[in-house]
Amino acid sequence: MTRERIVIQNIEPQLDGGDFFIKRIVGEIIEIKADVFGDGHDVIQAEICFKSEKDSDWSTVRLTSHPNDVYTGAFYVEQQGFYEYKIKGWIDHALNWQHGIEAKLKDGQHVKSELLDGIQYLKAITKQLDKEGKKYLKNAIEVFADESRYNEAIELAVSGDLHKIFTDHPTRLFAKDSKVLRVYVDRKKAGFSTWYEFFPRSASEEPGKHGTFKDCERLLPRVAAMGFDTLYFPPIHPIGEVNRKGKNNAVTAQDGDTGVPWGIGSKLGGHKSIHPELGKEKDFKRLVKEANKLGIEIAMDLAFQAAPDHPYLKKHPKWFKKRPDGTMQYAENPPKKYQDIVNFNWESEDYQGLWDELLSVAFHWIDFGVKIFRVDNPHTKPFYFWNWFISEIKKKHPDVLFLAEAFSRPKIMQQLAKEGYTQSYTYFTWRTSKHELTEYMTELTQTNQKEYYRPNFWPNTPDINPYHLQGANEAQHLIRYALAATMSSNIGLYGPVFEFMVSDAVPGKEEYYNSEKYQIQHWDWNIDNKLIRLITMINRVRKEQPALQQTTNIRFCDIGNEGLIAYYKWDQHMNNELLIIVSLDPYYKQAARVRLPYELMQHNPGSHIRVEDLITANTYDWAEEWNYVELHPTLPFHIFKISR
Repeated sequence: MTRERIVIQNIEPQLDGGDFFIKRIVGEIIEIKADVFGDGHDVIQAEICFKSEKDSDWSTVRLTSHPNDVYTGAFYVEQQGFYEYKIKGWIDHALNWQHGIEAKLKDGQHVKSELLDGIQYLKAITKQLDKEGKKYLKNAIEVFADESRYNEAIELAVSGDLHKIFTDHPTRLFAKDSKVLRVYVDRKKAGFSTWYEFFPRSASEEPGKHGTFKDCERLLPRVAAMGFDTLYFPPIHPIGEVNRKGKNNAVTAQDGDTGVPWGIGSKLGGHKSIHPELGKEKDFKRLVKEANKLGIEIAMDLAFQAAPDHPYLKKHPKWFKKRPDGTMQYAENPPKKYQDIVNFNWESEDYQGLWDELLSVAFHWIDFGVKIFRVDNPHTKPFYFWNWFISEIKKKHPDVLFLAEAFSRPKIMQQLAKEGYTQSYTYFTWRTSKHELTEYMTELTQTNQKEYYRPNFWPNTPDINPYHLQGANEAQHLIRYALAATMSSNIGLYGPVFEFMVSDAVPGKEEYYNSEKYQIQHWDWNIDNKLIRLITMINRVRKEQPALQQTTNIRFCDIGNEGLIAYYKWDQHMNNELLIIVSLDPYYKQAARVRLPYELMQHNPGSHIRVEDLITANTYDWAEEWNYVELHPTLPFHIFKISR
């Protein structure tokens, strides 16, 4: 039994009734919406209560009421780590009394009794006020009690000053608290990052020679100059020799074949070891430090699987499955077979020992200075493992970030994000038409996915050579990078394959022919071309324009051409506004009139705005709601900065 009279429902944002936390970046806002109501017609007040895990006291922000019992408000998160938030609602008896006085006076009623009744509400809050406030309330109490001062009393009773005092100093009698919800707040890199991937073993200047960490160190200025802040390496561990794959996924390796880096482990070591041809531990530590000096973080690959000759198989045989004939069960995704990889048995009796060991692997590399992990195939491991694994690491190292490499079914990808993954690969790689892109971005930014699923857009990966890039021209590569870089705040690129436009494919498959997954490639890292220069310019614009450092503030604009896509983006405070227009045609000119979203911009049609193309520096003065644009394959996109 309770004397509470308030009902709180439909709190937004929240995930699955509070089973999972939402996500934000330091300095971001959380906009709250909830239904708050009670019985009868009494005045109701509500507030959002919030605090970081480091705080003992709650901070509060009063919510604003709207029709149909909807209340809204917002608060900022300013520290890394968990925050808690909840809604508190109450019948505000003091404001209800004042409202009643106002209604009765309008009806011509005498309210002497009501004035005497109001004294209790004045006395209840007297101790909360400063000296001047206490003086004001003392006078009001005297006036309310003196029948000869009736006119003065009713003027005081309905005054704005008294209303403000009641509003600012509520008694919250019999207040109702909602369930406590949580938000995890990450560092800025979680929400804005520009990834570049290459194979360290292909970094050598000398053809046919295995690359080293020192070769990678030589390439750091190139990566930094192109505007990338995260350098991701495929696994750097010893590669299995048993069932090693040959070039182009050949089942039998030939002499000199280097194998697949994701087939981890051999007599030379496992997940805590470095492939000896890459260098020593000191070389990797130096690489991490030198990268940091250039504003680059090294991202490592966590691939929780083993080659058949990984030391784990002898030391911990219970962690793996055997077939009825006694042979080891290698990895499969029928009809695909991965004979060079053995999966862990996640249902092993010694599952806790397995979990602890894999956690120690992550801590091992964190001690080397690594703060970002790209996780291979997380959807093939238990969700509950990831929840525990990420939570344990975040407790000690809140700066560590995780990118989920899961091109799987939507609910599986979403669940991984709920379990704690910082960022996630997406279906962008396959979304090419205007309808597909618009629909997908709307899903990511205007459903509850925006609260927890941070997309990372990759035009290509070592595993995916999409059909639209196979044999594609320069314009198509520009289109795909411009779309990724302006739609999502987190993006990635597998190079130098992309910027060199290397797209030879296995016939009928979205796979690279002569893929680096199976062999060392030699690249001329000194090549400079138009694509590299424009990627560099786009990345510079991303760093300069806050509107491109977030993903969810995007609205698509009307444009009368299916070959063009246009969208408006803005930063949190609407101090930075952009209009992006991209041609989806890599071969021919496309033109149309684009409509500015004046209602969202809070701008009057007919008023002049100035748009500056941040790539070409050309400027235009627009005074119309619809404006002409024209794009050619030579430069198939505009990134316009809007000035009022």
